[in-house]
Amino acid sequence: MTMPVRQSIRIASYFAAQRLRGRDKFPLLVELEPLFACNLKCAGCGKIQHPADELRRRMPVEQALAAMEECGAPMVSIAGGEPLMHPEIDRLANELVARKKFVYLCTNALLVRKWWDKFDFRPSPYFAFTIHIDGLRERHDASVQHEGVFDEAVEAVRWLKDRGFRVTSNSTFFTNDSPQSVIDVLNYLNDDLQVDQMMISPAYAYEKAPDQEHFLGVQETHELFRKVFAGGNRSKWRLNHTPLFLDFLEGKVDFPCTAWGIPSYSLYGWQRPCYLMSDGYAKTYQELVETTDWEKYGRGRDPRCANCMAHCGYEPTAVLATVGSLKESLRAMRR
Repeated sequence: MTMPVRQSIRIASYFAAQRLRGRDKFPLLVELEPLFACNLKCAGCGKIQHPADELRRRMPVEQALAAMEECGAPMVSIAGGEPLMHPEIDRLANELVARKKFVYLCTNALLVRKWWDKFDFRPSPYFAFTIHIDGLRERHDASVQHEGVFDEAVEAVRWLKDRGFRVTSNSTFFTNDSPQSVIDVLNYLNDDLQVDQMMISPAYAYEKAPDQEHFLGVQETHELFRKVFAGGNRSKWRLNHTPLFLDFLEGKVDFPCTAWGIPSYSLYGWQRPCYLMSDGYAKTYQELVETTDWEKYGRGRDPRCANCMAHCGYEPTAVLATVGSLKESLRAMRR
């Protein structure tokens, strides 16, 4: 992994504390969705399919902070929708950083430079912008169904790095991605843009997404990533994943889903079982953990999960397997 030392120590301490308290379920990272509205209509996402009155809603900062305090997770990914459309997104991020939460603010980057004077973001080892980039220019613009988005995202990455911010990337891949196109974009992000970390995931078949034809199946995912990772690519890219999760993508190991490790909190509450599915909501994280039948989810259990290999369900399993093994912990440290 390429996780900063400060963050690695904090996460290791967090795991140790959960073990001492005898907790068998606890959040590693929260997917926080303070709004559903977005300024793009991506083919693989269905968030903006919510009714118009729901798209106008914005989560109060105090509500988001209370949820994070209640669950105690050390990391939070602020998503949406497009978070930069939230009028108090900078205050939310700054309040979380003040509480020493590691914050990843996910954005398509269209508003970064355009609205910068509205914001009060500050560089911090606890804060990073996560820019969504699914491919090089033609591929990415096709994915988000809007020309010019790739070029603006690239300029935003450079602009933010010049101002001292940590910048990571998040890339989702579909059946119309070839091994070479994936290699090309990861090489570009790693070597040309030099983002601090990269996250990757096969797309989950989100039921409200406009495009239902290009979601990867399990075997297709294995085949794609075996070819992408060939030739030592894994070791040269600054991937923000455990080696075991990358093994999982290649089909070298298999894991059960651990959805409670990366729960989702949105305008509706704590989403069961994860941000990709909607089987009801809980008011508190404790209620989510105690009243959700976690054993019924995952590949081989729920037909909706048949082709899911998304990081929100399987990276927590890989992390738990890593910290539970001295061999895997040392392997992760060597990355």
